[in-house]
Amino acid sequence: MTPAPRLTDWLSRNPAPLQRGPLALILCEDRVLIAETLRHHLDLGFRHVLALSPETPDIPDDMAARVTCLTWDARAPGSHAGAVNAVNDAVPAGTWLYYGFNAEFLFYPFSESRSVVELLAFHTEERRDAMLICTVDLYNPDAAQTGAAVNPDRAQFDGRGYFSLGRPAPDGSYDDRNIDIFGGPRWRHEEHIPPASRPLNRPALFRSAPGLRLGVDHRFNLPEYNSLSCPWHHNLTGAVASFRLAKGLMANPGTREVARHLTGPASVDFQWTSRQLLDLGLMEPGQWF
Repeated sequence: MTPAPRLTDWLSRNPAPLQRGPLALILCEDRVLIAETLRHHLDLGFRHVLALSPETPDIPDDMAARVTCLTWDARAPGSHAGAVNAVNDAVPAGTWLYYGFNAEFLFYPFSESRSVVELLAFHTEERRDAMLICTVDLYNPDAAQTGAAVNPDRAQFDGRGYFSLGRPAPDGSYDDRNIDIFGGPRWRHEEHIPPASRPLNRPALFRSAPGLRLGVDHRFNLPEYNSLSCPWHHNLTGAVASFRLAKGLMANPGTREVARHLTGPASVDFQWTSRQLLDLGLMEPGQWF
C-alpha cells in the first residue's frame, strides 16, 4: 500500500477539501473501529474527513471520495493539538472543524434526523464559535471474559454520577460559563487517571480563526471557545461516545484488571441514540427544537 502523504505536506498544497467545511479530523491511534468511526461521521454530514494515522488504514471504496488518509503520529503525546492547529491555519477563517479519535462517535441533539450542517448553521446564528462536547466513556461488560475492551454491540456507560465544577480563571475568579465536567469510570477510578485527563468536556466542534491554538489540555487560547454557553441563554451541547479510555486501560498492564471490571451499579446499556443522551442530561438542545 502506498504511504499516505504527510499532513503538513498535504496542507501546504491547499487541496480542495480544505475550502469548505464542516471537516472532521479523526486521529487514529490504533486500528480499532477505524472504518466504523469514519462512516459514522460521514453519515452525520461532514463534507470531508481527514484520517490521521502513523500507518495508512484500509478505507472502504464507498467512502474513499470523502476521506483523505494522512500520515501523522497520532500516538504521540499532544498530537491532537498539533494536528488541529495545523489544519486551523490551513483552512479559511470561519470553517467549522471537529476533532476526535478512532472508536469515538459524535452525537448531538436529533443527530439521527438532522445533519451536522444544520446543527452548525443554527449554532452560528447564535453567534457561537465553538460547542462544548461531553465525553461519555463506553466499556465492554464482557471484558473480564473476553479480554476485549471494545464491543459496540454490548457497550455500556455510566448513566448517572456526573457533576461539574467551576474552572478558576488566572485571577482566581470563577465564571459559571466555564466549567469542567467529571464522572463515569474516570471518576470511579480516578487513582488510575492523570488529573489532566479527568475532565470530560472539550470544545471539539469549533470555527477556525487566525491565531487560534488548541492546547494539549483540550482548551483553546481564546477563552470564549472553552465556555459552556453564551451569556444570555443555554446553547446546544453534544457528546462523544468513546471507547478510548477503556482501550487505554486495557493496553496498560498496570490497569488491565481495572479495564476488565468497569461495569458498576450505575451502568446502563448504550442504545446508540441521541435521545438516550438527552434524557440523561449528557447534552442539551438549547433553543434548537
